[in-house]
Amino acid sequence: MSDYESVPAEVDRETEIPADHPRYEDLVSRHRIEAGVEQGITHLQGMHAEGRGSAFDYLLGEETIPTADDAERAAAAQLLLADHPVLSVNGNVAALVPGEIVELADATGAKIEVNLFNRTPERMRRIADHLRGHGADEVLGLEADARIPGLDHERRKVDADGIAAADVVLVPLEDGDRAEALAELDKTEIVVDLNPLSRSPQVAAIPIVDNIIRAIPNMTDHARDLGGADRATLREIVDSFDREEALAAAEKRIRSGDLAGE
Repeated sequence: MSDYESVPAEVDRETEIPADHPRYEDLVSRHRIEAGVEQGITHLQGMHAEGRGSAFDYLLGEETIPTADDAERAAAAQLLLADHPVLSVNGNVAALVPGEIVELADATGAKIEVNLFNRTPERMRRIADHLRGHGADEVLGLEADARIPGLDHERRKVDADGIAAADVVLVPLEDGDRAEALAELDKTEIVVDLNPLSRSPQVAAIPIVDNIIRAIPNMTDHARDLGGADRATLREIVDSFDREEALAAAEKRIRSGDLAGE
């Protein structure tokens, strides 16, 4: 039996997970979600969402497929082109990639806004503090002085100078109803979702079918590489991205079970 068939059931620190474990990224994600629940950042339902995502990622070969990388480059270009880009953060995002979200915001000039389905003042504060602890200068979402039309739950609550005013919004992880509502407002949406058939990527201008722990750092790398590009170059990158091809390629990989790639 391999030394890495499993890891100890109780992992107190991420550094206790062997970096060369074949399921390292998945184990790190599980640990961060569990820690997020303990910290009051992640809702218990987020653990179920992470499990669903993990299954899709396994079928994708737990790697960023070429069309996902294309989407991440287009997303970086779109954020750089935006007049008022906003990165929306829920509990799972805050637990999985807090520092990486801050780096992406820095690289693109985007604002960060917390938006939750299971919203409480305490949980909002904890997430905002968590993001500030990872370097965020400003975290929106606590004012909640605007509403998204067409939604009857807590996700409708947004900041007037944040998501409500945004022209481009990053909507990571499963969030189909809000993605549809934002699309109705003619906002350009970038979605990160491991299920290419879910509502969020289906309505997104740029659907990224990838694990968020790979997607966000990759977007940041692309944004830094494109930081000196002119608007015409950025617009060409966005316009040449084929969203239908990206969704079809991800679905084909998942359905084929060809974990070695195409």
